[in-house]
Amino acid sequence: MIDRRNILLAGLTVVMTARRASAQPSRRIARVGILNYAAAQDARVTEFRDGLRDLGYVEGQNLATTYRWADGHLDRLPQLAGELVAAKADVIIAIGPAVWAAKRATTVIPIVIAFSGDPVGNGVVSNLARPGGNITGFSYMSTDLAAKRLELLTQMLPPRPRIGILYNPDEPATELEMQQTKAAASAIPATLYPLAVRQPNDLPQAFAQAVRERVGAVIVFTHGFAVLNARQIIEQAGRSRVPTMYGWRDFVDEGGLMSYGPNIELMVKKAASYVDRIIKGEKPGDLPVQQPTKFELILNLRATKALGITIPRAVLIRADQVIE
Repeated sequence: MIDRRNILLAGLTVVMTARRASAQPSRRIARVGILNYAAAQDARVTEFRDGLRDLGYVEGQNLATTYRWADGHLDRLPQLAGELVAAKADVIIAIGPAVWAAKRATTVIPIVIAFSGDPVGNGVVSNLARPGGNITGFSYMSTDLAAKRLELLTQMLPPRPRIGILYNPDEPATELEMQQTKAAASAIPATLYPLAVRQPNDLPQAFAQAVRERVGAVIVFTHGFAVLNARQIIEQAGRSRVPTMYGWRDFVDEGGLMSYGPNIELMVKKAASYVDRIIKGEKPGDLPVQQPTKFELILNLRATKALGITIPRAVLIRADQVIE
C-alpha cells in the first residue's frame, strides 16, 4: 500500500529544492576585452591576467577575455577597439596608446586605463579625482617625471650637456612630455636633440645621428613604441656607446643603463582590481584615476662597464637598486 504521507513529503522536498535553486544567483561570466598596442606576448597582458586570477577570476568559469593587439600599428587600434565593442565586453582594459582608440569606440562600455602618461593633459579624462564618463584607470606620470629624468641623467655628464630624445611623434603622449623636457633643459641648461622614430628600422639611423651630434646621453620616451622595441633600442644604445635613460625598470633588467619611474607591474595588477570593482557594479566615472606614490631609480653596473663610464657617487647613493 502506498504511503501517501511519504509521497507528500517527497513532493514538498522537490518543491523546496527547486525554490532554493531558483533563489541562488546565477554564476555570471564577466566579459573583459583587452586592447593592446604591443605584440601578442606582452608582459603587461600577462600581469593583468595574473591580477584577475589573484582576485578569483578563472577563464571559462567566471571570466571570458577577448584579446586584441596591434603589433605596434597605431592605425589598427580603431578597428580592434570596434571588435571589442561588437563582442559586447562588460569592460575594456586599454594598455598604453590603445586608450585613445577605446575612448573613440565607445562612450558606454567602461574603460580602464592600465597606464597612461598624462590622461588629463592629453584629454582622456577631465580630472583625476572624479573622471566621470566611462573611463578611469592609472597614470604613470611620464609628463610629470620628465624633468626628474633629465636632472638625474645630466648629473652624470659635463656642464651644458647635449641630450638626445628618442620618441615616436605619432604617439599622443609624446607632445606634453617633450614640452616638459624642453622646459627642464632650459633651466639646467642642456641642449636637446630630438631623434624621431616611427619604425624599428629607424633606430640605427637615430643612434647614428646621436653619435654625429656628440650627444652625451639619450632619454627614451617610454611609450608604446619603446616598449614594443625595447630589445632593439637597448642593443643600438650599447653598440653606439650612448648612455640611455628609460621610464621604468624593465629596460634596465634587459641591459639598459638606468631608469626612473613607477613600478609598472604593480600598476597593471591594480588595474585588474578596478576591472573587478566595475564588474561588481561600481561606475568608472566614480573611481579616481590613480597616480603612483613611489618612484624607483634603477642602475645597471654591467651597462656602465660596457659603455666605459662611471656613475657618480651622488647618483649611486640615490639608487633604489643597482644591478651588478
